[in-house]
Amino acid sequence: MICAVNGSSYGGGMCLTLGADIRIAARSATFRGAGINNGLTGTECGVSFLLPRLIGASRANEIILSGREVDAIDAERIGLVSRVVDDDTLLSAALELADQMCGFSTHGLAMTKEVLWANLETGSLKAAIDLENRNQLLVRMTTQNLDEAIRARREGRPPVYED
Repeated sequence: MICAVNGSSYGGGMCLTLGADIRIAARSATFRGAGINNGLTGTECGVSFLLPRLIGASRANEIILSGREVDAIDAERIGLVSRVVDDDTLLSAALELADQMCGFSTHGLAMTKEVLWANLETGSLKAAIDLENRNQLLVRMTTQNLDEAIRARREGRPPVYED
């Protein structure tokens, strides 16, 4: 999932943003875990799980415990978003990325996403590689995707995956 952030993303809005696989921010975007500023806790909707995994515990703690606002440039610097674009190009940047991803195998993309998130919690490199290998074999043995990719490259056309 791609999240395009424009304007302020506070509290629950920031939490929903964190759940996206890819986050693109407009230059005007800002982020804040607003609960602490309002006499509540600074954590909700999974922010205590997601934010430290995205930007590290120290940075996550500082942002949540201080209630400070993070602008788009700082968000990109610390890894909260992957890219900052001009406000008027935010939607086109997100749609261009989504269009590129839609050209890939739906099955392959979904399984890749699963492995990326699962391996954040994997206890060893061996376990991570085993999961990657399992998924690679599953897609290879249950689809014709690799054969189609090879044919498409030979024929100079984009592949058409029918998985």
